[in-house]
Amino acid sequence: MDTAPRARPAPLTRPDGSPVRVLVVDDEPDLTEVLAGVLRYEGWQVRTAGDVAAALAEAGSFEPDAVVLDVVLPDGNGLSALRDLRAVRPDVCVLFLTARDAVEDRIAGITAGGDDYVTKPFSLEEVLARLRGLLRRAGMTRARDDAALLVVGDLTIDEDAREVARAGEAIDLSPTEFELLRYLMRNPRRVLSKAQILEQVWSYDFGGRAHVVELYISYLRRKIDAGRQPMIHTVRGAGYVLRAVPR
Repeated sequence: MDTAPRARPAPLTRPDGSPVRVLVVDDEPDLTEVLAGVLRYEGWQVRTAGDVAAALAEAGSFEPDAVVLDVVLPDGNGLSALRDLRAVRPDVCVLFLTARDAVEDRIAGITAGGDDYVTKPFSLEEVLARLRGLLRRAGMTRARDDAALLVVGDLTIDEDAREVARAGEAIDLSPTEFELLRYLMRNPRRVLSKAQILEQVWSYDFGGRAHVVELYISYLRRKIDAGRQPMIHTVRGAGYVLRAVPR
């Protein structure tokens, strides 16, 4: 067994260099303590809450970049609590914790506005990986690449400003929608499978959860293609492709 010490990766920080802030909301004290300890080891600032009321109070004072939110809480449901959290912190990333593994429950969490979820029992490494992915997609961590403007037809993305427009009209996207569109725009006219999209956008293997790709493609179509000639196309049995509209 290799017992040599391993180098830790450089910690993620906010764009201004200050530590990432994460709020952990769960009514299991032991789980909360362990998870908070691991996140602090990453160099992040962490606060915890055991119910919805405490979570909302912490969100207002702590101003977290991400929230790890249990679906079942003593004084309410995490899915409904998300609405109140987003009223306090509109851009906060939300990772749901749930003991339910049915596809309908997963879709319910994403549809409610959650950015991702893990099912209990989970590995701490998995939670960390998903949080890192969410924070990077949301642009809440220090940028690693130079500013870039992606252009496909009349659709543009300013990667630095995280602004999207079609035919000059600004389009508001969620962090995950933005990252999905960016991946499509970096590969115009190329058919991308669900597996490729899951790996590149969500940064891990979803296994049988390809429904999430379908869901987010539908979200993008409503915003990018609504009332216009479509740019996002389904290639049956193969995946999705982004094509400029012929002039």
